Amino acid sequence: MSETTSFQVRDGILDGARQVPSPNYNQRPEHTEIQLLVVHNISLPPSQFGGGYIEQFFQNQLDWSQHPYFQSIEGMQVSAHLLILRSGEVLQFVNFKDRAWHAGRSSYLGQKECNDYSIGIELEGSDDLPFDEAQYQALAAVTACLQQAYPKIQQHLAGHSDIAPGRKTDPGPFFDWPKFRAELHHFKNK
Repeated sequence: MSETTSFQVRDGILDGARQVPSPNYNQRPEHTEIQLLVVHNISLPPSQFGGGYIEQFFQNQLDWSQHPYFQSIEGMQVSAHLLILRSGEVLQFVNFKDRAWHAGRSSYLGQKECNDYSIGIELEGSDDLPFDEAQYQALAAVTACLQQAYPKIQQHLAGHSDIAPGRKTDPGPFFDWPKFRAELHHFKNK
């Protein structure tokens, strides 16, 4: 991501992100406000980056025979609103007005079914490797933009492990929350 990349939300679309529509979404419940941002990590195969497999997976186009691991996720229908690649490139799979299928069974501050009221951002990464600087910068820029568009998420940033403890571990121990928050603070005060 270049320093000049800027983002803006228009009608649920993130200008500045590459649009890669996923069929894996549905409508949010009526009168639901976006009030949470959930950070995830994903890599396909695990801890391997590149190859376009995440995009294919989110579009239901992954060739399950390409890798033995893929057979363990065959038939799953998953998506996120956004994916941030190792390079910092941002891809949007689902309009923010819609419910992406990223959190599964989950709860935040006693409110169940986080997919209903959250935005899911996947980072290309894993629980056992550090994330790239470009990803922190992109995540901070995107988060600042989303907080402006959806003010209720100002104080509500969580990891997948926070909303599905015991079931999920991402974004994992290598995701540096203090670094992300410092980047976000820096970005918002430019």
